[in-house]
Amino acid sequence: MLLRSFLLLLLIIGLQTGARADDGYRLWLNYDQLPEEGLRKAWLARAKNINVDKNGGPTLQTAAHELQLGLQGLLGRPVPLGAAPGGRGSIRLRVAAAPELGREGYRISSQNGALEITGATEVGVLYGCFALLRQVQTGQLPDQLNLSSQPRIQYRMLNHWDNPNGTVERGYAGSSIWKWLELPERIDPRYQDYARANASIGLNGVVLNNVNASARYLTPEYLRKVAAVAGVLRPYGQRVYLSVLWAAPKVIGGLKTSDPLDPQVKAWWQARTNEIYRAIPDFGGFLVKANSEGEPGPQDYGRNHADGANMLAQVLGGHDGIVMWRAFVYKAGSGDRFKQAYEEFQPLDGKFADKVLVQVKNGPIDFQAREPFHPLFGAMPRTPLVLEVQLTQEYLGFATHLVYLGPLIKECLDADTHSQGPGSTVARVVDGSLEKHSISGIAGVANIGSDRNWTGHLVGQANWYAFGRLAWDHTLRSEDVAREWARMTLTREPAALAAVLPVLNQSRSIYVRYTTPLGLHHIMGQDIHYGPEPWLARSARPDWTAVYYHKADAAGLGFDRTATGSDALALYAPGARQRWASPATCPPDYLLWFHHVGWGQQLSTGRTLWDELTTRYYTGADSVQWMQRQWEQAKPALDPALHADVAARLRIQHREAQWWRDACVLYFQTFAQRPLPPGLAPPTRTLPEIKTLVDIYQLR
Repeated sequence: MLLRSFLLLLLIIGLQTGARADDGYRLWLNYDQLPEEGLRKAWLARAKNINVDKNGGPTLQTAAHELQLGLQGLLGRPVPLGAAPGGRGSIRLRVAAAPELGREGYRISSQNGALEITGATEVGVLYGCFALLRQVQTGQLPDQLNLSSQPRIQYRMLNHWDNPNGTVERGYAGSSIWKWLELPERIDPRYQDYARANASIGLNGVVLNNVNASARYLTPEYLRKVAAVAGVLRPYGQRVYLSVLWAAPKVIGGLKTSDPLDPQVKAWWQARTNEIYRAIPDFGGFLVKANSEGEPGPQDYGRNHADGANMLAQVLGGHDGIVMWRAFVYKAGSGDRFKQAYEEFQPLDGKFADKVLVQVKNGPIDFQAREPFHPLFGAMPRTPLVLEVQLTQEYLGFATHLVYLGPLIKECLDADTHSQGPGSTVARVVDGSLEKHSISGIAGVANIGSDRNWTGHLVGQANWYAFGRLAWDHTLRSEDVAREWARMTLTREPAALAAVLPVLNQSRSIYVRYTTPLGLHHIMGQDIHYGPEPWLARSARPDWTAVYYHKADAAGLGFDRTATGSDALALYAPGARQRWASPATCPPDYLLWFHHVGWGQQLSTGRTLWDELTTRYYTGADSVQWMQRQWEQAKPALDPALHADVAARLRIQHREAQWWRDACVLYFQTFAQRPLPPGLAPPTRTLPEIKTLVDIYQLR
């Protein structure tokens, strides 16, 4: 309560002292006073006070205070809270039976000059309050405001790859926000702001730690710390989950085995799970990475993934928790990596317990800039699948490249698996509607860190925002989500939006063009995944090299995954497979994912493979200059500090786009032995010079 009062005091002081530099900390919860007088007056007439049951629980009180905080900032006037029913100009928060809204849905209705936000639960009211604030922030008038919404996916969560030492695996926004050495005595105020941001976009779960997990999180010492974080997130409708180390019974339990069928192992997990729920009654469950990239798992004992997952499900049986078992597995020397998760998991369909969801990456390799949808989607009808997407830009330019990921997430959700005929989209698999599952989930690998603006690159915030909005409602258009975020975070000035929105919406396609056009994939720098290294031919295992994937030779380029190659295409249903089956009809964006194509072969674009490849590299790099010009046009309407930060990163992006272009064009030219198409100027540096530059970044 004291913290909320302090926040309100700061807000009022800010209104009195005028504009200040925006450091990005507030994210899209930017409650600066509305500049449009007419819009402000319209909302002032509808938001004179907020009526809420004073006997409501913590989440209802949180909802009321969040609504008050937002409205007072946006309208520039106090909006008092009260318990008595209001008349015209009041906003009533009400928990009432509403089966049509489900547990988390809300309804905002307008009648007789008053607004009412209704939910079947307090968390539904909380989501409704943030939805109302979104209406105000994006410039919507309150007249005849009537809307309702409920989430299409049950478990909507962020997965943090945060380590106990404060580092973040594949993190590019500073160190971890979780200060374990300070917990539980000191609660960083940032935790509450994090919870606010998640709640505002409908996220309801947080996996606190890296999937390459430490057993320390399961000790009493750390459970006290986890419980403290859970206490901050709870009023905002969020539950905490833990990634667990499969070998924990050996590491901290003193057992000689972690065999899931060993009674002692099960008893250890049962006792530890009961201890967790005593400390955190609403604990969400476990996320498991097992028998993948060196992590231990049930296969170490001759068991399968279902054996391991089901044992954990059994120990959760008396508790309201779930198991999310990751399907990101691949073994060295066992054929096309594209196929390996399918080959391990598809035969187990129907063998997982009711509390188990199998968590599947959006594509079959590893969060590449563009991938076909994972073949497991639609292939495990008796098993609920969680879609895992990556918000941290491991393969998309870290925190220096402006890449809005809404189109990438939407592209996967809208992909048609054809598993039950046309319309069997990945979204319908994930939300459970296609295969009639009672539980469903979606996970985003977080891009959040200790940087003041949370995500390093300002537009990284848009990716966090887009994930939450699409997790709540996957039917939203990514373009509309981008517009929401820009209007809430940057500006509502029409000319500035007209300049910025095309940059957001085209940024992912531009990135693909200057890094991995036509379906190239996994040609980035070894280990750190920074910059280009298409010549990488030696690593700890073949499928960690670039040449494994692009297969460049004197004849052509690309990975043959048809029946004459690895036959990975056969993993898809016929309707989906047909789209990619022939190089003559395969969409160019996926061509080299599935076909080895001759350098001189004419594509559907009218160009040869070589000419199309090089043209895309050049136009992609040149497009970053267009992004810079567009961003500059918006400068008068943007906060100077925010504008300058993104402008600097765009300069880096242009330099690195040219680096990618030159490296890949010169390298592939050694195989194609063809000149650049007319109008494309040769790179000014040589391939050995570029390789030397890459080597510098690979040094310890």
